[in-house]
Amino acid sequence: MESTKSIFGKLYLIPTTLGDNEPLEVLPLSVKQAIEKIEHYIVENEKTARHFIKKISPRKSQPGLTIHVLNKYTEPEEIPLMLEACLSGKDVGVLSEAGCPGIADPGADVVKLAHDKGITPVPLVGPSSIFLALMASGTNGQSFAFNGYLPIDKVERKKAIKSFERTSAEKNQSQVFIETPYRNDKLLTELLKTLRPTSQLCIACDITLATEFIKTLSVAQWTKESIDLHKRPAIFIIQA
Repeated sequence: MESTKSIFGKLYLIPTTLGDNEPLEVLPLSVKQAIEKIEHYIVENEKTARHFIKKISPRKSQPGLTIHVLNKYTEPEEIPLMLEACLSGKDVGVLSEAGCPGIADPGADVVKLAHDKGITPVPLVGPSSIFLALMASGTNGQSFAFNGYLPIDKVERKKAIKSFERTSAEKNQSQVFIETPYRNDKLLTELLKTLRPTSQLCIACDITLATEFIKTLSVAQWTKESIDLHKRPAIFIIQA
């Protein structure tokens, strides 16, 4: 008897670009091949997802696509409906807004449900700003933690920064985090005021783009530097 898994479609986790560069500059051919055969998608933003699909596969029929939106406003009870195509034997693609689905991305929720239902997830190779920044940072790539966004409240934010620094020192562990791009400059100011002068800080922004910037310095050295991070997607890494 054919197994249940074999009659289900697969859930393809399709990486996207980190900016407005040509997809095949940073994505392998397997991504293009997957998009050309998949008609059902789960995406963060329909408009940008359609733009990406059109850019990587110009001849693909857009009206024939079935697209479900999965973001922070999606109700939990809506997610199972997004996998009905898989249960009917059709492949489904998950597209994040930038980078890899499931990494700092709501796509993880649908992947978890796919496991529960016996649907096979297929991760495809593509750029993750988190891992690319870590690779180029010179900080500890053997032990690291991704902490997502910092608290907005100033007091809580300062506590979080000190906690990351303390954990990094105790465990020799890189502490990775992100910020909403328009708050990057304010965050950098807070980091330089809060961290010890000897702690290492990596700032990586516009990764894979022509304006890419990746640099690791001590906090004391950063206080002598001038950098504009406003509205530039950035990764921050602390190594105490």
